[in-house]
Amino acid sequence: MVLLDSFFSPTGTFFWICGIIASLGLVLGYVPQAIQTIRTRKTDDIALPTFLMIGIGGIAFMLQGIMLGIFGEGFAIFWTNLITTVCSVIIFGIKMYNDYWSKDAKKKKGK
Repeated sequence: MVLLDSFFSPTGTFFWICGIIASLGLVLGYVPQAIQTIRTRKTDDIALPTFLMIGIGGIAFMLQGIMLGIFGEGFAIFWTNLITTVCSVIIFGIKMYNDYWSKDAKKKKGK
């Protein structure tokens, strides 16, 4: 029974495996969107507040990962959220450019 207790403990193997699986799922689900946005530069259907909030949440989780230890218990939390935050910042930047600073955006505003 002691073996199972250590396996399911917050520092045990099962906890670590769940973190790695969650990290892979988030990164593998998120990076293709960033690649597609970088490649096409199309952001018409992307909600700006969504990527702003994802970026803020990612930064908060990165801080939590730092507090837990980047190469220890916070490994999966920190590195996953670093990757997703970088992707969010890239998409957010492209969205801001398309909506506010591009020639098409200026034409829409009548400038």
